[in-house]
Amino acid sequence: MISVHMTPVPRSVVVAQRDDGPLSRAMGLLVAGQLPPLPPALAGAFVTGVLLVLGIAGADDFAVFAPAIALLLAGAGSAHRHDGRLDWLAPPILRLTEYGFVASAGFARSVPPVITFALLGAMAFHHYDIVYRVRQHVYPPPWLATAGLGWDGRMLVVALAGLLDMVAPAFVLLALYLWGLFGWESLTCWLAAPRTPDQAVEPAPQD
Repeated sequence: MISVHMTPVPRSVVVAQRDDGPLSRAMGLLVAGQLPPLPPALAGAFVTGVLLVLGIAGADDFAVFAPAIALLLAGAGSAHRHDGRLDWLAPPILRLTEYGFVASAGFARSVPPVITFALLGAMAFHHYDIVYRVRQHVYPPPWLATAGLGWDGRMLVVALAGLLDMVAPAFVLLALYLWGLFGWESLTCWLAAPRTPDQAVEPAPQD
């Protein structure tokens, strides 16, 4: 029987939805959580967008640096409690940055659309699963973001594949790995999660 450790509530629901990898979390520790998360996330998304436009224009050498710059900027806000009025916008901005970079890399390197969608689907499934489970007070274990590489790690893997001209094989391997990891963890987590009172079946009345 598979045993799943149910982790306590994290510092913030929004923090759990960020899906930071080890590198992004390390960047946040450097500033000890003193940097608000929204401005760095916006800056990372803006710079990534500019570099992607340059890449589409033919300067691929600039586009491959987008993940590193996004990590340096957006990762610095990962250790903040995300308790500001607009801090909830940080996770959607990180999703837009990650999905946009992956889709652009697949388009620029002529990766078959079905492979690109398979990879994006694995990431979208994971992020939807996080959002839905925290609403039920069932949080992902700390090791999952590390094993799943985090938004930062996945972008860096795609960038490295671009430098090695192996984007299509990397997309296939990454999609298979992420679907297997996120699908297995999600299934075992929901099977092990206790039923909430509103989900409990009421006993039949006795005669």
